[in-house]
Amino acid sequence: MQTVARDLAAALRERLAIIGDEESRRDPEKHTKRLAAVSEKVDNLAAALPKPIDPQLAHFLQRKSYDKALEFLEGRAPARR
Repeated sequence: MQTVARDLAAALRERLAIIGDEESRRDPEKHTKRLAAVSEKVDNLAAALPKPIDPQLAHFLQRKSYDKALEFLEGRAPARR
């Protein structure tokens, strides 16, 4: 799980970087394509996690609570929101 989890965390960080990329947002079509590609990567990596997945992580991924999933993967307690 270590490699897949590490790759998933990297993909989640990449997704956050794309969301915050002001330069990318100036070209909405390109920005949307980049976001769709990284989101697909996140979904594929999440599906590749060895089973059983921790129920809390599974919940975050199913709900697309990617900030919380990243916090979980990094060993930080997800903030209560």
